[in-house]
Amino acid sequence: MSISEPQPTIGLTTISRTVASLAVGVVHTVERAVVGEGRMRTARGNAWEAVCADRARADQRAELNRLVAELTAARAVSSRTQWERQPVG
Repeated sequence: MSISEPQPTIGLTTISRTVASLAVGVVHTVERAVVGEGRMRTARGNAWEAVCADRARADQRAELNRLVAELTAARAVSSRTQWERQPVG
């Protein structure tokens, strides 16, 4: 009585994974050759770019809040002086 083990088959997913793996390797090699070792994107570089982008957005948000506060204050002063100029009947 012998139990035969199932033969491993190469399926569509195995081929897709192999092709994807080879493609990633090729892209990585080409990127190194074209861009250069020092300019390759890394996780650390991506994280730093994200930090810089967050800081830039925070600066823009603070500037916009400052402008809105100035406009609100100017409008309040303008409406107060306009109210004071109205003749009393």
